[in-house]
Amino acid sequence: MASRGPSETSKLRQNMEEQLDRLMQQLQDLEECSYMHKFDYFFNCREELEEEEYEETKKETLEQLSEFNESLKKLMSGNMTLVDELGGMQLAIQAAISQAFKTPEVIRLFAKKQPGQLRTRLAEMDRDMMVGKLPRDVYTQQKVEILTALRKLGEKLTTEDEAFLAANASATLSHFEKVTASLGSEDKIMALASSGVGKTPT
Repeated sequence: MASRGPSETSKLRQNMEEQLDRLMQQLQDLEECSYMHKFDYFFNCREELEEEEYEETKKETLEQLSEFNESLKKLMSGNMTLVDELGGMQLAIQAAISQAFKTPEVIRLFAKKQPGQLRTRLAEMDRDMMVGKLPRDVYTQQKVEILTALRKLGEKLTTEDEAFLAANASATLSHFEKVTASLGSEDKIMALASSGVGKTPT
């Protein structure tokens, strides 16, 4: 693939981020509707979704993410500049497709390489959990996702955070961690796409 100039690369990244934002918003809307449905808070939901409709719509969104991932692979193939620019985004998408990550906002921040915002979100979650505004199971799931994202972005975790991650990571997330443990080169990032991590669950 021919190399791209800085301006073209920047525009391409912006376009990819906009597509990812759209897909993450779809997932966010679905999760909010699912939550409202669970507690019968339909007045806050964009539309009332039955369980079957929810599952079908989520499956379609994950399929769109898989297609988006394929587009990224083709763009990045043989182009180290784009691997540097978009490699993190592909990792985040792989995490979403595999269901290792389930929180759209965390996936979005991971894809955009925003460790500072991830840490801010974690601090807000700590406060919300302490005052009873956030259920412990939701807190645990999202904290595990954030800590995993931070580690993938090269951030150093505290011993306490490492222990929390080890104790609470799901089997799916542990597999994602194992497969992507030493990613960094173009070849390794491309190898991820052919692993089971990148496949939409059936």
